[in-house]
Amino acid sequence: MSHPLAPRYDGHDAVRADIDTRPHDATGATPPTSPTGDAAAALAAVDTHHPKRLRLTIAEVRTETVSTRTFRLRRPDGRDLPPFLAGQYVGVFADGTNRPYAIASSPARLDHWDLTVRRVPGGRISNHLIDTLAPGDTLTTTGPTGTFHHNPLFHGEDVVFLAGGSGVVPAMSMIREIVDDALPRRFHLLLGSRSADDIIFRAELDALAAAHPNIHVHHVVQDVQDVQGATEEWTGPTGLLTAALIDTLAGPLDGRTVYVCGPQALYPYALRQLADLDHPRRRIRFEANGAPADPTAQPHWPAGTDPAGEVDVTARGRTFRTRRDRPLLDALEDAGVRPEAACRSGECGLCRVRVVKGQVHTAIEARLRLSDERFGYTHACVAYPITDTELDV
Repeated sequence: MSHPLAPRYDGHDAVRADIDTRPHDATGATPPTSPTGDAAAALAAVDTHHPKRLRLTIAEVRTETVSTRTFRLRRPDGRDLPPFLAGQYVGVFADGTNRPYAIASSPARLDHWDLTVRRVPGGRISNHLIDTLAPGDTLTTTGPTGTFHHNPLFHGEDVVFLAGGSGVVPAMSMIREIVDDALPRRFHLLLGSRSADDIIFRAELDALAAAHPNIHVHHVVQDVQDVQGATEEWTGPTGLLTAALIDTLAGPLDGRTVYVCGPQALYPYALRQLADLDHPRRRIRFEANGAPADPTAQPHWPAGTDPAGEVDVTARGRTFRTRRDRPLLDALEDAGVRPEAACRSGECGLCRVRVVKGQVHTAIEARLRLSDERFGYTHACVAYPITDTELDV
């Protein structure tokens, strides 16, 4: 059934005739027009729920751990923010680029969004946000996006979440939603942290688990020494989230959905542990956090290619040098060419570009379309130039 606002055509010739009768500028493009009536109302509704950009005010900054801050964002006019699904993220713009950050707050409370940011050693944006932002400052974001969220029809109502470090942020949003909406969902969180004093949301998670029998939280720390070197009396599990520990803490997985979110190294490790438990891959959902740490470790990286070597990249009339092991998206942004981007991990496809000339290594993280290889498209955030390359951006 066609949408009531969609134009009605009788075929290709009618579409072409309509395009030909519209006014065009000197470049041949159709100049923008201001929609009216029902079309304007439809566009306003779309923008309310799926805005391309939002200018938000930082209402509060909370210290979660020595390495982590939560920024509470509100609209300057006090209106509700766009709705989202627990587990989704927004892109945050700063210092000429953007980074995705999961929303930690509950979808049931749209007067604010909470973005929880953990400091990454040498990280360009995490350090910028933590060191410079204060209440009253403004921040530009995208609207909510992402596919890492619960779907009761496919994921069931008894789920397990394996989180490492700041990978707990989408889990926090899911747990808060369960509490706020009194959902019958059973949620087992297994949270791995570097040390006891670096457990994000520790007090709130423990309180929620104590008050709600359908929420189970288990902390696992790698080191009983805190970040200052002092030793805490820790009686909980230590080390990594092994298959045996997952089975002990979460119980038999059976057909339950398992979510995994954390640093890049967590994903292949968690997959091996879950495979040892004979858990089917189709019942595992990953949320990637950025480009691969080492693209040369992937089996299809060209043998004998020096990752530190530099090549020329040409895009939008500019040519610049970049290392082979640097994502094309990062190199483009530094050269002043800024394609639209969101996930920066190969999933969303917003940074999709066409390789006109040259050889590019596309990481296995890229969720390419079936036709992309045939027509030369790749996702710039997880693509690496092997030879001199020309791009259509």
